[in-house]
Amino acid sequence: MTGVQPPTAKQVPHERTHHGDTVVDEFFWLQDKEDPDTVAYLEAENAFTTAATAHLESLRETAFSEIKSRTKETDLSVPTRKGGFWYYTRTEEGKQYGIHCRVPVEVGQAAPPDLGDGGALPGEHVLLDGNALAGDSEFFALGTFDISPDSRLLAYSTDFAGDERFTLRVKDLDTGELLPDTVEGAFYGSAWSADGSTLFYITIDEAWRPNKIWRHAMGTDSSADVVVHEETDERFWVGVDLTRSERFILIDIHSKVTSEVLVIPADAPTSPPQSIAPRRQGVEYSVEHHGHRFLILHNDGAEDFALAYTSADAPGAWTTLIEHEPGTRLLGVDAFSGHLVVSLRRDGLTGIRVVPLQGAASYDIAFPEPIYSAGPEANLEYDTTSFRLHYVSLVTPDSVFDCNLDSGELTLRKQKPVLGEFDPSRYEQHREWALAEDGTRVPISIVARAGTPRDGSAPAVLYGYGSYEASMDPWFSIPRLSLLDRGVVFAVAHIRGGGEMGRRWYDEGKLLAKRNTFTDFVACAEHLVKAGWTSSDKLVARGGSAGGLLMGAVANIAPEAFAGIVAQVPFVDALNTILDPSLPLTVTEWEEWGNPLADPEVYAYMKSYTPYENLSARPYPAILAVTSLNDTRVLYHEPAKWVARLRSLSPDSDVLLKTEMGAGHGGPSGRYDAWREEAFITAWVLDRVGLA
Repeated sequence: MTGVQPPTAKQVPHERTHHGDTVVDEFFWLQDKEDPDTVAYLEAENAFTTAATAHLESLRETAFSEIKSRTKETDLSVPTRKGGFWYYTRTEEGKQYGIHCRVPVEVGQAAPPDLGDGGALPGEHVLLDGNALAGDSEFFALGTFDISPDSRLLAYSTDFAGDERFTLRVKDLDTGELLPDTVEGAFYGSAWSADGSTLFYITIDEAWRPNKIWRHAMGTDSSADVVVHEETDERFWVGVDLTRSERFILIDIHSKVTSEVLVIPADAPTSPPQSIAPRRQGVEYSVEHHGHRFLILHNDGAEDFALAYTSADAPGAWTTLIEHEPGTRLLGVDAFSGHLVVSLRRDGLTGIRVVPLQGAASYDIAFPEPIYSAGPEANLEYDTTSFRLHYVSLVTPDSVFDCNLDSGELTLRKQKPVLGEFDPSRYEQHREWALAEDGTRVPISIVARAGTPRDGSAPAVLYGYGSYEASMDPWFSIPRLSLLDRGVVFAVAHIRGGGEMGRRWYDEGKLLAKRNTFTDFVACAEHLVKAGWTSSDKLVARGGSAGGLLMGAVANIAPEAFAGIVAQVPFVDALNTILDPSLPLTVTEWEEWGNPLADPEVYAYMKSYTPYENLSARPYPAILAVTSLNDTRVLYHEPAKWVARLRSLSPDSDVLLKTEMGAGHGGPSGRYDAWREEAFITAWVLDRVGLA
């Protein structure tokens, strides 16, 4: 650290009273984004972070150079077939964003075209160049990218602020011209009618909840668009999609624990939507069209989900196809003319099951490593016997395979190139189990340089999330190599609140069981130390968003267990946020965290763990908090208030706040900017563990 003093945030007492409990929030004023004092404080924190990390500039540049030198900058994805074209995205050296392209399918061509050197393919037609669209904007993101069934029109949407409010446009791919059809304020997702005459899209309400599905007739002004469905229950959000068969528009209506699906015939887009099954509290289901039937993946009397079907002509009773099997969580089903492909997880690992429809036995695709992640890639064709899947592990780069559904044979189409002297045999990966304080065994995935000593001398990073049934399955990372090659161990704690071990794993880490998420993570940290992987003075914790709540909670629960904590877009002021239904997404979150407004038990429970509420005057590990001013999911003020209060209570703590002043929840949008952000965090971590 330099001699520069950190900024001091002013304190303006603001009282909050609920259930007879009055709390003074002295940094409430930071919630006003328009207040010049707020912006000045964030900029002062940025300046302090810059000064406090100036000694790491050379290391940051080295880490960035390592990421860049290991990445094939001019590259392309494996083309995916849809109708008469192969679709793919490619990147060019020096350019931040992807270029979306297609080439015609040649007569008799079954396999995707040869990828060559990663540049443009012969006969390429550029559909959308993200670099040209972004121009000089500091931020750029695509929301929807949707080709009409006749391959003639492209609906796409753009965001230049990071607030996830998109402008929707339509491009004629035959002529290259932009059509006059434009919608402001659209959200992710869209769906075409069968003939491309109608486009369905989504808008959000003031709380950033996707609540309306609209129908737009091509060639008309958007002021004439019709609301097809408006969801008035604030717990629910909506989505829209076209089935792979291109027979139906699906409107998905979902809360955290309940769902309903409406359907519209794609060849009759003005028809009123019909419900597959009315919503029932606690029952979730999703729908896939398959010939004369709708496939229903559901949890009605099936904790880990079962697969059923109902008539596509007259949806009614459900007939079971795959029975519920406790401990085998069914995640999704992809329907093709002759096969079903079921994605699942068992014993903390993902799997893929192929179900032939013509008498052959079902089979599970076998994968070679003890820990890995596998799942479906884009599979746009309905009449096909080839299934595209994605495979990755902590030591195997992202790989794309095509599976022959009749034989089960896998053909590797591409493995993400890692340039330089990368050799997976130089690394080892392990699955170990920590023992939580209630006796539950918690899986941990570990990767390290081969031969890493187990005497506690190695530094380590422990990553965690643990919310929304999201699973942190093993993944490969080029930036992570900069840590591994310096002797840092990387581990993932598969804690409760996530979905790694099935639906019960999620249920045991939410609502009034949320503390399990935090104590599981601490148990994983303690296991790494006991097993000799690291020691507490060399262990850095890392998490983002709801995983940032985890970071703030463990900083209060077990500050002595960590040398440092990286909290990215952290949900650290959870109670104040969940108490305010006017804030983005609050009401939809009540089924995840509970409703502290209505229930004093939930209020007291959340208050007992919310990071901001539980800071105290004691030493904390070094903390790096990273946020974005335009984040609509975890608002910037949560980490800003957290850091301000932490500094006021523990002025000797080493805490930094870094705010992206022109980005959203995902941080910087360009790939080079994202690499620099990762290099910044890498250098900070190395400094914390004595390797700077």
